Amino acid sequence: MGPSWNQLEAITRRCFLRQSQLGVGALALASLMGDTLAAGPAGIENDPLAPKPPHFRAKAKRIISLHMAGAPPQQELFDYKPKLVELNGQLCPEEFLKNERFAFIKGHPKLLGTPYKFHARGQSGVSISELLPCLGEVADELAVVRSMYTDQFNHAPAQMMLYTGSSQFGRPSMGAWLTYGLGCETRNLPSFVVLVSGGKVPDAGASVWGSGFLPTLYQGVQCRSSGEPVLDLANPPGMSRDVRRRSLDALGDLNRLSFDHFGDPETETRIAQYEMAYRMQMSVPEVMNIADEPKQVHNLYGTEPGAVSFANNCLLARRLIEGGVRFVQLFDWGWDIHGTSKETDIVHHLPEKCRSIDRPIAALIKDLKQRGLLDETLVVWSGEFGRTPMNEERNGSKFLGRDHHPHSFSAWMAGGGVKGGQTLGATDELGYHAVEDRMHVHDLQATLLHLMGLDHTRLTFKFQGRHFRLTDVFGRVEKKLLA
Repeated sequence: MGPSWNQLEAITRRCFLRQSQLGVGALALASLMGDTLAAGPAGIENDPLAPKPPHFRAKAKRIISLHMAGAPPQQELFDYKPKLVELNGQLCPEEFLKNERFAFIKGHPKLLGTPYKFHARGQSGVSISELLPCLGEVADELAVVRSMYTDQFNHAPAQMMLYTGSSQFGRPSMGAWLTYGLGCETRNLPSFVVLVSGGKVPDAGASVWGSGFLPTLYQGVQCRSSGEPVLDLANPPGMSRDVRRRSLDALGDLNRLSFDHFGDPETETRIAQYEMAYRMQMSVPEVMNIADEPKQVHNLYGTEPGAVSFANNCLLARRLIEGGVRFVQLFDWGWDIHGTSKETDIVHHLPEKCRSIDRPIAALIKDLKQRGLLDETLVVWSGEFGRTPMNEERNGSKFLGRDHHPHSFSAWMAGGGVKGGQTLGATDELGYHAVEDRMHVHDLQATLLHLMGLDHTRLTFKFQGRHFRLTDVFGRVEKKLLA
């Protein structure tokens, strides 16, 4: 018995999409776009990226996440410990080492007090390291949390825990959850954009901006701050914008026929990807071009058009949220301060890294505020975990450095409904454990979603027979941080 007419029709369509120049070109464009997001064209009834109302009135409309990949040492930046300085070089008390696991420390480690001074900054007197003098200028905007903790002490699992709620691959990222829950504010740009500096992507790779089991149109789009913002976004030689439009219309008709026949929701995603790619050809190069910014703005941020830098990415973040992007995620690699060499130590390398972020972050907060955007834009700064109060001294190294530490680290927030000029939580006198107003990464996730108008217990997606959420089955909103 031969195949039915419907089977032949489906086979023919699939062969056409795989083999024709039109199909290959369009599929390649979507692939190179990294499954970008878009509001779908007419023809699909339910637009998955249409703006959606929040669960309740939101305090923030958008988020800029500043992640220091590698985990900066809180003892050098935001959590000064006089007792640790006093006991510098002495053996760590035994009670801290019982049943403890370290990534690299062996034997009985010695305590390491910070070599840097701290100062009370702003009218609020927030204590900030001398390594971050510019950030001190905006201290009254910051809500510093010194009592963060997590379940993981290796980079990739901890990064996934922070941004997907799980240390295992396959869960949607925070930006994907926000896009799923709130939709897009703009039809010309993705709702979720990622920018990377420091020469490498984070250890967890694209999983921290992926869509997991959510439809792929919710995942983040990685843009470059130099050269083509998105690789292969431009039309190939010989194809005009008009020809591209007619090609996409024809492909859209075929995909809609496929959707009507098979009902595969990923067909909606494919249509949305092609349409967004078409619109991004015009909008992305414009918004990513910082050369047209006034000289005083470049002086404020320390930016250089054409360079790849954290400073450029901070300025791009401001331009992206002005364009309607809901979640901008900046990853800056190079904060793994183990002290195994001059390139990874507290005395030489850490000051260099701090100089690379201090001015741009302060500039971003000042710029948002003077433009009237800070009240509705939440800025979040964090690493994936903290660093030990002990010197690592791996293989007898004479350089100063700290091992991975899940029991305490620091983060801060500004703008977007956060009460600035405060310090929340505390660690013990050596900075080993968070002991006051302890805040797990799930609590941070719940708080960020709350500020965006979403109840973390209601933002769910059914997968493999049960409802999942970003905060798993945990998380509480830290109301002390709210304005």
